[in-house]
Amino acid sequence: MVKLTIVGRVSDGLPLAQGLRYQNDEENENFLCYKQQAEFILKEISRGALSPSKMTIHIDHYHCFNYLVENGHCFITLCDSSYPRKLAFHYLQDLQKEFEKFDIGLMEKITKPYSFVRFDGIIGNIRKQYIDTRTQANLSKLNANRGQDLDIIAKHMSEIIQKGPKSGEFHLQYWVCFC
Repeated sequence: MVKLTIVGRVSDGLPLAQGLRYQNDEENENFLCYKQQAEFILKEISRGALSPSKMTIHIDHYHCFNYLVENGHCFITLCDSSYPRKLAFHYLQDLQKEFEKFDIGLMEKITKPYSFVRFDGIIGNIRKQYIDTRTQANLSKLNANRGQDLDIIAKHMSEIIQKGPKSGEFHLQYWVCFC
């Protein structure tokens, strides 16, 4: 299941929008940590430390981040590890297509994190289409081009942390979440 989605600007690492999130009581405590991890990934992409335009980043046995970078914007989603990766990237591509409908000049004027609130509802609407992996539309997406494997790099978050900035509060702030 798609649990968290963040859309950000690559040029400066600013998170622009956040989708409505899935939470239950046991995940409330972890949500802030996952959000910080997503923001860390966005910052790493903006500083050029993560160069692939598509990547899966495994957090633990239960969750992974998938991200897509297109036209100067990054679309990141936190999913259950069991959620089909192909479907997660279809979700990100659908978000990217909807995002392109907005004025690029407007996006460049945003200076405060998460202030593109208009896109939050769109994220929620698209997310609803991807909740159930067994719908006919989602099964069709999974079965399309079955012979082709996804050409997407997968890494573990600990590898990214080790290659990240080695000093400063920014690095330490995110490292606490991974312990």
